[in-house]
Amino acid sequence: MSLECTLFSQEKEPFIIAEMSGNHNQSLERALEIVDAAAEAGAHALKIQTYTADTMTLDIDEREFFIEQKDSLWKGKSLYQLYQEAYTPWEWHKPIFERCKERGMIGFSTPFDETSVDFLESLGVPFYKIASFENIDLPLIRKVATTKKPMIISTGMATIAELDETVRVAKEAGCPQVVLLKCTSTYPATPETSNILTIPHMRDLFDVEVGLSDHTLGIGATIASISLGATVIEKHFILSRAEGGVDSAFSLEPHELKALVEESKRAWQALGKITYGPSEKEKASMKYRRSLYVVEDMKVGDVFTKNNLRAIRPGYGLPPKYIDVLLGKKVRKNVKKGTAVNWEMI
Repeated sequence: MSLECTLFSQEKEPFIIAEMSGNHNQSLERALEIVDAAAEAGAHALKIQTYTADTMTLDIDEREFFIEQKDSLWKGKSLYQLYQEAYTPWEWHKPIFERCKERGMIGFSTPFDETSVDFLESLGVPFYKIASFENIDLPLIRKVATTKKPMIISTGMATIAELDETVRVAKEAGCPQVVLLKCTSTYPATPETSNILTIPHMRDLFDVEVGLSDHTLGIGATIASISLGATVIEKHFILSRAEGGVDSAFSLEPHELKALVEESKRAWQALGKITYGPSEKEKASMKYRRSLYVVEDMKVGDVFTKNNLRAIRPGYGLPPKYIDVLLGKKVRKNVKKGTAVNWEMI
């Protein structure tokens, strides 16, 4: 059975991805601890990123290569310095993926250039993730698509036209399934800028599975996205925000990831299907509806009035809607107080 049938589908519970990113703080031991913690929290997959500072940018610490944005988490660093700090050494990939497999999770990665795709292919990753900043890199999209493996693409900053081009290129190059993740590329993001109503619109527009790459604090946006049809969820993950890390400010801790996994599944289960009327389990509760009862002893020939006929619980009598029909009618036999009303009485 293909991956897209077993993992990325509205028929299955939401697929939860824990994103390690650079939160390992350049410690393989810490990276493996993050894998263990993600598995214990119930994540289905753990994602890392495959690049080096040299494959990402130039070693220049001025002009546009230097981060001066006042509200940036990484203000005061050059791009090169940031990627040196955040990258996951390529020799760590295999032990990280092996630990994922041991713990019953899928290990995979985000490639950032063609060399990283080739490297990840040598490790046999089952699918790929494309970051928001690379969703317009059509040569990279084409390269990944030629692996004939599913591709998850974050949509941050992309216009409809750009996404249309990206999805078409991926499919035409052989990608068997594209999954688009609604994403707001600010770190952290706010609920007000998340715009998750875009999720069902993307599903209809591009005819693909959809999900959420969530950079907000907490799990509220994630749970809400499930109700809108999100089938894949990605959240950054860390052992402890207090210990720091390049993405620590907007990463979930283990107890939060566990809550996300549990509540996402509950939200998905609650979607159910469009249905009216009592469910099988509700039928037993129907006896607690109101119905019409005789509330005073009555003799043959007595007339139903508002004093001796009322709508009360339980629900064994006629429905309350018939009270106006019954008022003024005579009973044909003696009736004790507390008797459920039926048509044979009149």
